[in-house]
Amino acid sequence: MEVRVRYAPSPTGLQHIGGVRTALYNYFFARSMGGKFILRVEDTDRERYTEESLQDLYDTLSWLGIKWDEGPVVGGPCGPYIQSERLELYQKYAKKLVEDGRAYYCYCSPERLEKVRQEQIASKSEYQGYDRHCANLTAEERAELEKQGIKPVIRLKVPTTGKTTFHDVLMGDITRRNCDVSPDPILLKSDGYPTYHLANVIDDHLMGITHIMRAQEWIPSGPLHILLYQAFGWEPPVYCHLPMVKGKDGQKLSKRHGDTAVRDFRLKGYLPEAILNYVTLVGWSLDGQTEFFTKEELEKCFKLENIHVSSGTFDYKKLDWFNGQYIRMKSDEEIVELITPYLQKAGFISKDVSESERALMLRLAPSVKERMKVLSDVVPLSAFLFKDEPNQDKSAYIAKGMSEEQTAEAFKRGAEIILNNEKAGKPFSETESDIKKLAEDMGIKINGVFQPVRVAITASAVSLPLHDSIALLGLEETEKRINRALNLFN
Repeated sequence: MEVRVRYAPSPTGLQHIGGVRTALYNYFFARSMGGKFILRVEDTDRERYTEESLQDLYDTLSWLGIKWDEGPVVGGPCGPYIQSERLELYQKYAKKLVEDGRAYYCYCSPERLEKVRQEQIASKSEYQGYDRHCANLTAEERAELEKQGIKPVIRLKVPTTGKTTFHDVLMGDITRRNCDVSPDPILLKSDGYPTYHLANVIDDHLMGITHIMRAQEWIPSGPLHILLYQAFGWEPPVYCHLPMVKGKDGQKLSKRHGDTAVRDFRLKGYLPEAILNYVTLVGWSLDGQTEFFTKEELEKCFKLENIHVSSGTFDYKKLDWFNGQYIRMKSDEEIVELITPYLQKAGFISKDVSESERALMLRLAPSVKERMKVLSDVVPLSAFLFKDEPNQDKSAYIAKGMSEEQTAEAFKRGAEIILNNEKAGKPFSETESDIKKLAEDMGIKINGVFQPVRVAITASAVSLPLHDSIALLGLEETEKRINRALNLFN
């Protein structure tokens, strides 16, 4: 049997971390089993649907290097793969359920349904939901209602007795009493559009989906979907409900935890390799030790049994670490290509990069790639090279535990050592030894000397290594900036 899995998002918002992890798990499982990864667009929620969301779906998967075997754009034997283009199919199968006595037409108005709901709440009834008012209408009664121009919906007949069980790869058997399943849910709306449950089951069956890998929040829908499969007389696929992605606070990952839209991570300068690698590890591991995987390695080693049953925690600091590691794996030429858009956006280099600008970026690359967590970090780290805006805040020069008088003396003596050694062409290791001895003589920490020099040169206490900053800036410009800052203390 060929493994066929699908990623079926609704284009009502940007792709987020939880959704992307579902896509990755489906994709890697399909590849590891020699199967097919299918992309299906579930766009029946027309009120919230946006073209931007649809394009973001395509862009995100393409950026991550995830290619779908069947789906929109690429086509396939089970198309169309966009639900709004499959309406006739849903209508056909919904009507078949009515003909088979498994579903029925319902003519209840929204006002009546709301009244029933309020009465159930007021009476604190154990029975909550549709009261099956239209379940046993006669043909004559239906004809009369249709004469009035009422367009019905189609509801599933949910058994009122017995239980429904389905098996989950991670959770085992899950059983629910039929009386606890949402009573007679709508399958086809009066406008001819299907509800999620109907379209989902029909598409998974007709597209030959063998394994459904989706978030655990869909577990409550499992019994209803099984009842639908039974109503159609179809064999259900294998279920694997994936553990939730949580923030560090233990709550479901959401916007309040920060930027969870993948597009935001991309704009900040996270690499696709880092996102793909780290997100896969949020709820899955190969051996509990190995952390770094290429996409090609995951395509071979991903197994369902290695998915964790418990929820995974998304840690932004861990992602930053991963991203930093991947940045450092890049060649200097690759770094130049990656940082160019950020420097252009900041106005530091021209749209048509000149030879001198490229040469400067090549000199900058070895140093900056050791300091960046995300690519956008290049802007504050390298700003001193492109604009001369001295820091006039005297407190910025003063290291923790230092007084202004101590800082002035340490700055003056330290700057003299640094400039003299640079002019003499001495290695920076010797300069560091000299500064360390100065700090010991003054009874201060070494940062008490380095910080004012660093702020004088780069206007920031957080910068590239001092020696690299001097080399990039040039000795003449370095001396000018140091002297200007010394005057601040004089």
